[in-house]
Amino acid sequence: MPDPRETGLTFDPKYDAAGLVTAVVTDAATGEVLMLAHMNAEALAATLASREATFWSRSRGKLWKKGETSGHVLTVRDIRIDCDQDALWLICEPAGPACHTGARSCFYRRVTENGLEAVD
Repeated sequence: MPDPRETGLTFDPKYDAAGLVTAVVTDAATGEVLMLAHMNAEALAATLASREATFWSRSRGKLWKKGETSGHVLTVRDIRIDCDQDALWLICEPAGPACHTGARSCFYRRVTENGLEAVD
């Protein structure tokens, strides 16, 4: 019997033991992967209500609205969920760099045999 979470149309995120789901963020215009973060139910509800990406900061132990201090808000255009509902895909319009380092994307380095290499 198929799992209704995997085949149905009921939104039922499968949170991990810490109450989190992984969220991948891409640029709506380019498709570029901008960042990866985590959301709890409260962060997801805030994101759905405001259409501005809000996450759960594991290091700070609190909600974190992207851009709350930098102004680099991620405006959510679409949210998708994977087949078993344990990961989200946020398709966003960024209002500046997504990475706290000032890089456009958090994925600004590639792994090579000799270590890391900057990506243009």
